[in-house]
Amino acid sequence: MNSLVILASSRSGGNTARLSQEIAKRLQADFVDLLGLSISYFDYQHRNIADDFIPLMERIVTADFVVFATPVYWYSMSAQLKTFFDRFTDLLTVKKELGRKLRGLPISVIATGTDAELPSDFETQFELIADYLGLVYREPLYCCCADGFNLQQHQQAIQGYLDRISN
Repeated sequence: MNSLVILASSRSGGNTARLSQEIAKRLQADFVDLLGLSISYFDYQHRNIADDFIPLMERIVTADFVVFATPVYWYSMSAQLKTFFDRFTDLLTVKKELGRKLRGLPISVIATGTDAELPSDFETQFELIADYLGLVYREPLYCCCADGFNLQQHQQAIQGYLDRISN
């Protein structure tokens, strides 16, 4: 399977990065860190059309499965991931053909945070985005990292997640 893991965090070496790199390794997926790209905010005049958003989307539409990795910031996705999803509007206006290629693409979210459980409404934003764009949303993986990411502590949850998304 041609999978892609996209890290959207303020820290390229933080808890979410460590979790997402482990998932990418086990899925034998390509890994993209949004911090290494230039993706600007949505602009109604599309002055940012030459940034890294469209090339990344061209890569995404060729994937069989995409995992978005984000820390939980203020009960929601990171600013980097929100900016990225805001840019999907370009796929509804100036790059419609590219946007149509997203239909049916399976996606999932992996997240880390300090709360014992994922906030109750956290998944809703991803479910709504997936529904609107015709993506297939799969159950997320959440790892509480109050004391930092510990692979052994999250081993069972990671394996359960991998089993769920491969079915």
